[in-house]
Amino acid sequence: MAGKKGEAKKTAKAIRKGDKQQKHKRVTSVRFRRPDTKVVSRTPKYARKSLPGKTRLDKFSTITMPLATEKALKTIEDHNTLVFLAHPMANKKQIKDAAEKLYNIKVAKVNTLIRPDGKKKAFIKVSPEYEGLDIANKIGII
Repeated sequence: MAGKKGEAKKTAKAIRKGDKQQKHKRVTSVRFRRPDTKVVSRTPKYARKSLPGKTRLDKFSTITMPLATEKALKTIEDHNTLVFLAHPMANKKQIKDAAEKLYNIKVAKVNTLIRPDGKKKAFIKVSPEYEGLDIANKIGII
């Protein structure tokens, strides 16, 4: 009879609480992580670019051409500064090195600006020991 009492208590408890109770599962992580899959190396059938990009500018492609406008000539006379068009990706140090190698001069300072048409203009200030007009004459600007 004792066994029947225990079963009766369980039944009464199940009726009170409901026998279809679900146990709560503890969530360990909120984020779903994708499984690791096999990584296959690429074997392209053809090159995606027709020509490889230029990695470094040389002295001939850094300085494109000298400018011989009235304003540029006045700048040469007044400020001892040569005016050139340079490659848009060239920085001031590259422009300075190219000018020193091409024209055998000593550069004091380089200022640059990008024109509205997208070309880069470089103002190369020549050191005082050189004369800007002589260099411009040697280059063929004047």
